[in-house]
Amino acid sequence: MTRSTRTAPLLLAFLALLALPSPAEGQRVAERFQDLVAVDEPAVVLSGVTLIDGTGAPARPGQTVIIVDDRIQAVGDDGSLPIPDGARVLELDGHTVIPGIVGLHNHSYYTGGRGRAAQLSFSGSRMYLGSGVTTIRTTGARYPYEELNLRREIEEGRTVGPTMFTTGPYLTGEQGPTTMTLLDGPDQARRVVRYWSEEGVSWFKAYTWISRAELGAAIEEAHRHGVKVTAHLCSVGYREAVALGIDNLEHGLFANSEYAPDKEPDDCPSGFRNGYVDLDVNGPEVQATFRDMIDSDVGMTSTLVVYEISVADRPPIEERVFEILAPEIAAEVREIAEARRAGQGAIDPAVYQKALEYEYAFVQAGGLLAAGVDPTGYGAAPPGFGDQRNYELLLEAGFTPVEVIQIMTHNGARILEIDDEVGTVEPGKLADLVVIEGDVESQGHIRATRIVFRHGVGWDSRALIESVRGIVGIR
Repeated sequence: MTRSTRTAPLLLAFLALLALPSPAEGQRVAERFQDLVAVDEPAVVLSGVTLIDGTGAPARPGQTVIIVDDRIQAVGDDGSLPIPDGARVLELDGHTVIPGIVGLHNHSYYTGGRGRAAQLSFSGSRMYLGSGVTTIRTTGARYPYEELNLRREIEEGRTVGPTMFTTGPYLTGEQGPTTMTLLDGPDQARRVVRYWSEEGVSWFKAYTWISRAELGAAIEEAHRHGVKVTAHLCSVGYREAVALGIDNLEHGLFANSEYAPDKEPDDCPSGFRNGYVDLDVNGPEVQATFRDMIDSDVGMTSTLVVYEISVADRPPIEERVFEILAPEIAAEVREIAEARRAGQGAIDPAVYQKALEYEYAFVQAGGLLAAGVDPTGYGAAPPGFGDQRNYELLLEAGFTPVEVIQIMTHNGARILEIDDEVGTVEPGKLADLVVIEGDVESQGHIRATRIVFRHGVGWDSRALIESVRGIVGIR
């Protein structure tokens, strides 16, 4: 059975989920959250923008994008397109338009400070959307039912947030965290996957201590239900996971133990990353990993920001991160961040640099790289803001701005198999777009997000962020 055949039920099911509100329903969404909406007219013209369309094509200045209801009707040079009668025209000289960001490791919960954890169904959803993230895959759930219900509320227009691909509970071995499913063998893996697949999740995430037998059973059962599996691995190497049929792999080099000289089957070697300082990312061992992934159509998710926050001698964490968090959490996060930057419990900068090289080499070999924030760890990479920071870190890895936009938009849509609907700015696709103040190519960041269109409704980025200031991390 081919990958496209075994995942066809998932694609059909989720395309049904993506059946968008009618224009009238879209207007009701806008009316319900009027204080958060910047643009709610049925026909909108974005004029004078620089367009980075997500396809990998060069940036195009002087472009017009026309939105009618929930779709992109036309894209072309300024002055070359007929303007719909009654359309609202936004003169946006000095702004850049990109596709909505597709976050592939974007949990609905957050961990921060000294052991704190909270489901952020309210603040996290607004942070994602306000930061330009219009689609997320949660990539591991603490509360799967809360995610399923949140997804439904967003699609029905009863709350604010991105399109969601939800995941079941984490699948790990018997020594994993108690918030996860601690598997006692392949049979339990099949039972858990079967149950949550029938409940409606679209992905599963395997975690560090899962065995090959358990992972293989989970993948087999998931594919029987048209559901996919990704993983944050250690006990299983990437090439082993690819051979078992995995669909995606998380965290790049940080989670691949297969290059460790003391690696034993089904064992996670402690501190294996410390030995990667001299790893040759263009050597035969690493290139064999990449070939297996590419030949089996297995993409990789970059989550650089969640590791960068713990790397010694890096630039300080942005002040806006502390300002958005609940004050008591912000104080704890700041203390930890300062200690990590000083080298206490920190990741070796040389290892971090090797991880950047690994991701760049994967793409140069032909691999499909996407990105996500992973708002966990000690909490200095919150939803949305962390996605925006990933843009800067991927530039640091050697990618061009156009390549980074493609990684963060089109590539994520390809992995989720929704690239016929979102991920690029093209006529006929859903109007999931981000309007950013300034020239993205020259300014080196995407923090100046102003309007985020999801399904044709233009949300006010600043208003969304302000609506959760001081409560992120607790609500």
